Amino acid sequence: MKIAVVGGGSTYTPELVSGLSRLDVGEFVLHDIDAERREVVGGLARRMLDRQSYAGTLEITDDLDRAVDGADFVLIQIRVGGQSARLADETFPLPCGCIGQETTGAGGLAKALRTVPVVLEIAERVRRSSDAWIVDFTNPVGIVTRALLDHGHRAIGLCNVAIGFQRRWARSYGVEPSRVVVDQVGLNHLTWVRRVLVDGRDVLPEILSDHGDELADELGLPRSILEELHAVPSYYLRYFYAHDEVLHEQLEGVPRAQTVAEIERELLQLYRDPALSEKPALLERRGGAFYSEAALGLVSSLVSGDGAVHEVDIRNAGTLAGFADDDVVEVPARVTQAGAEALEQPPLAPELLGLAQHTAAYERLALHAALSRDPVDVKKALLAHPLIGQYDLAEQLLERMSAEVLA
Repeated sequence: MKIAVVGGGSTYTPELVSGLSRLDVGEFVLHDIDAERREVVGGLARRMLDRQSYAGTLEITDDLDRAVDGADFVLIQIRVGGQSARLADETFPLPCGCIGQETTGAGGLAKALRTVPVVLEIAERVRRSSDAWIVDFTNPVGIVTRALLDHGHRAIGLCNVAIGFQRRWARSYGVEPSRVVVDQVGLNHLTWVRRVLVDGRDVLPEILSDHGDELADELGLPRSILEELHAVPSYYLRYFYAHDEVLHEQLEGVPRAQTVAEIERELLQLYRDPALSEKPALLERRGGAFYSEAALGLVSSLVSGDGAVHEVDIRNAGTLAGFADDDVVEVPARVTQAGAEALEQPPLAPELLGLAQHTAAYERLALHAALSRDPVDVKKALLAHPLIGQYDLAEQLLERMSAEVLA
């Protein structure tokens, strides 16, 4: 089996490499356009694989066609524009009184406009040389996955939020993770955990009762919200549920992008150490926990057809009432060699459905704008986003982003 990683110079890559031995991979390719990152991250990857007694081949290259030629799986984990683009996405909305975030709001739209054309070009190159599954970890995952599916690619989107929740409660209940199903539903970065099934029994009421304060503190939301919703919202929902509080924090604080850039500098320095042959503890602060388990677990199911349940981004196809069939939703799904089939889902409660429908409409418009490059389409997407929705803000934000992302 051949796996190619596009964006293989990411500091996330050692997380992925750490779990590679669980699969029968004969060819592993790391592709990146950044020469320094290829050398540094690729060097650590080689040492890690040597430590695992990896019997296959590792190739590190900037040749995309060579990287994806004959691949069975292509994992895309790119950041177009690097951390400087992330910093721009997190800061340009702030003077307009809008939240700055790299996957939602105006910043998320800027990232989508910048990213979608690049990912589609990569996917076309894949299609010319193989019939690979494309696993997308590139944000904004929902919009990028929709772009891939709309263009006829065999693609599945992936996020690591649900698997972190699964691992946490598997440890708490003293069971193997495979016995825990996290029923997290909605859109990428706009989800709610409505059930946590341990051997088929819903333990979410117990979790909320015994750990409600802990969860609320981690989310930065009142415990009452979790109890009234009878669900655990994704931490991204704090941008919606506590908008003004978050905006104040962003105006007064240090952008996450700045923190991540510093962590990345430290990580790359660690990665340069020829004695290092395992992922360093600092990587946990970068984010992406359990990325290896999520990505390689999904690949394993697509290869073996074992029917394991994974949290993925796929076409709605009637799964969630109130959404179009071609919307991309994030749901638990049973995965076989044929792909992912969503578990049956009851409708979202109105207090969840309205926000998700609103955002789904925005995502449709965002993808259209990313393809058309028309400022009017960009403005429509801004107007449709629940965190913006005012024409004067849309005008200001469009002016601020257009020079870079529409050039």
